Amino acid sequence: MGQQIRAIIFDLDGTLVRYRNVEFESSWGAIAVAAGVQKESEKILHEFLPRRDAYTKWVERDAALLAGMPVENIAAKIFPPPYAKGAKAAIAALRDQYIMGILSSGVDLVADRARQELGLNFSVANRLLIEDGHFTGKSETVVDLWKKADVMKKIAAEHGFDLSEICFVGDHMNDVPVMRIVGLSIAMNAKDEELVRIADHVITDFAAIPQILESSS
Repeated sequence: MGQQIRAIIFDLDGTLVRYRNVEFESSWGAIAVAAGVQKESEKILHEFLPRRDAYTKWVERDAALLAGMPVENIAAKIFPPPYAKGAKAAIAALRDQYIMGILSSGVDLVADRARQELGLNFSVANRLLIEDGHFTGKSETVVDLWKKADVMKKIAAEHGFDLSEICFVGDHMNDVPVMRIVGLSIAMNAKDEELVRIADHVITDFAAIPQILESSS
């Protein structure tokens, strides 16, 4: 590719972390299962997924299902996060060479845990508000599902990167706009045909990423 990659940014749900038997392998879905509100959460998902102008309302409705629940009880059921194949080893091999982080429309509870356990530099995700160890039922939409590219531009500006210096790893249709603006794009466990068409590389194991970056430098 020829460009100098300085940062690697990972999508969370379905890419870096893969919760099985929930829609999109997502942190939202895993938390809903742990809280005993899976059916309610999936109903909200199917109501709002087609409504690209109403993502914040979707997050608010999902967060409200958790009001009053102890965070500790949920965490015990969703942690440790189920990392994708090869993720831990690949990130350990890359840690001293690149700035690495998470950009996700998933939940900060999981994104922050992954950042800490994997030794990443930052994580940017939607927030479930917590008070006195309990979910308040309130939320903060930080990364709109359909506007991840806008947040990627902000991350690049904040860290002093040109977009061409960023490698992004994602898995789904909402990652397509991000992949179009970065220097190197990798589809991991791709769940959308357009993603496969536009990604520079398509993989099923994080072990491939160090070699891709070496050959792209």
